[in-house]
Amino acid sequence: DVQLQASGGGLVQAGGSLRLSCAASGFTFAEFTVGWFRQAPGKEREGVSCILARGRTTDYSESLKGRVTTSINNAETTAYLQIDNLKPEDTAVYYCAAEWADFDGTCLDPAEYEVWGQGTQVTVSS
Repeated sequence: DVQLQASGGGLVQAGGSLRLSCAASGFTFAEFTVGWFRQAPGKEREGVSCILARGRTTDYSESLKGRVTTSINNAETTAYLQIDNLKPEDTAVYYCAAEWADFDGTCLDPAEYEVWGQGTQVTVSS
């Protein structure tokens, strides 16, 4: 059974940092593009970052660029999202997703992904 398990969310003060994890079970991330997304209440799900299957090229949302870093461990079993200098507007449920494909264009579109984790809540207090 192919599953993703996101973890690492929590309550943090503005200016703090969090490292979210996304563990794959039933498969590995080898040959998968892995994306991170977030959804705030009343808003659409938006792309945060992604790592392409080919060459592990990364892409980041313009609004978060400079504050987020995404990576995958050498065993290709866990993906990470580091978020620094957190702001109250970063409050959202964060999801990881995987797609067995490479992307010619952006990998930040959630509609392109089939495998999703359950999400982890990040709440940033001012």
